[in-house]
Amino acid sequence: YMGFDPVLGTELARVDATGLDLPEAFAFAREQGGRALRALTYRQRAGLLAALVKVLQANRDAYYEIATANCGTVKNDSAVDIDGAIFTLGQYAKWGDALGDVRALRDGEAVKLGKEPVFQSQHLQVPTHGVALFINAFNFPSWGLWEKAAPALLSGVPVIVKPATATAWLTQRMVKDVVDAGVLPAGALSVICGSSAGLMDQLQPFDVVSFTGSAETAAIIRSHPAVAERSVRVNIEADSLNSALLLPGAAPGSEAFNLLVREVVREMTVKSGQKCTAIRRILVPAEVYDAAAEAIGAKLAGVTVGNPRNEGVRMGSLVSRAQLNAVRDGLDALAAQTTVLHDSSNKPLIDADPAVAACIGPVLLGARDADAAQRVHDVEVFGPVATLLPYNDLAHGIALAHRGQGSLVTSLYG
Repeated sequence: YMGFDPVLGTELARVDATGLDLPEAFAFAREQGGRALRALTYRQRAGLLAALVKVLQANRDAYYEIATANCGTVKNDSAVDIDGAIFTLGQYAKWGDALGDVRALRDGEAVKLGKEPVFQSQHLQVPTHGVALFINAFNFPSWGLWEKAAPALLSGVPVIVKPATATAWLTQRMVKDVVDAGVLPAGALSVICGSSAGLMDQLQPFDVVSFTGSAETAAIIRSHPAVAERSVRVNIEADSLNSALLLPGAAPGSEAFNLLVREVVREMTVKSGQKCTAIRRILVPAEVYDAAAEAIGAKLAGVTVGNPRNEGVRMGSLVSRAQLNAVRDGLDALAAQTTVLHDSSNKPLIDADPAVAACIGPVLLGARDADAAQRVHDVEVFGPVATLLPYNDLAHGIALAHRGQGSLVTSLYG
């Protein structure tokens, strides 16, 4: 696979996992990396996280350059991924240091189970004797790695990360810098780029797997024999139709109304809407539907789109032409049940060729009959797209939010 600059279309890197000895890689992480990490206390492992922070900070400028070239993000959006990751590592280092020089954690107090004091129970938390496999999404190649790796390493569990191929360069570079710096025990952190074929087959009963990505791939992972038969613990974050709900009584021009408008525009445009927590459905009282459409559309009209290297650009590109096609397909899927309230999808790009760049301006859709617009509650368009929906009363608004089938985020404004 070849990695491309999603704005310029130039080739950046070639990615290939052919020839890797996966059984040996997993065994080395499990046995060598795991043993070395478990020999340390929580405070000592917190020190490792603090050392990671220093390594990443020393190479921060290079990471920004990679993010611009490989992810197509403007500097502020790259900061969410890169600086957000470094901050997260630092925070876990502080929490870990506070746990002290212990190798096991008490889970609550001892519970007396009978008349005799010797008959009691005390739960302890200890590191699992396995490996943590992270299969990550394309939108956060930095933060997606470190927000998972920090608690795993702090808990004494070695990590193998498989980043999404389209944006794997940043993840690979960060892991390489850490390994080259020698701040972690050998086998504590590994990266596999390219095909994911065979990864799940390596998992054993004490291993854990964390997946971030599509619901379709999540279903495959849940049904894999490692999970279904070998009881490998699995954590999945998949498609999410998040909502923002303006509470009844919040009139146009009110503080709550204005905050909703700002947040919707921010969530639609940061990283070009490629966030698992981005607002996809905007629920407002029916009487303010038109005012909300006008206010959100007016702010979206001022968003400049194009080459992130140009300081006049506020929103860069999607991660690839394939993702651009997916966004357009998603818009087509919603078209039959929505109307277009604001459309910047064909807005002229700044310093970017629309025939090459994976750029698309923000699109605000609307559906006056929120109950009938079934696809809006089922289809997530992973880009700068959101749909405005009116509700009749608060109970109706909450019912509409529930139509997202358990989203990551529902925010209330009022």
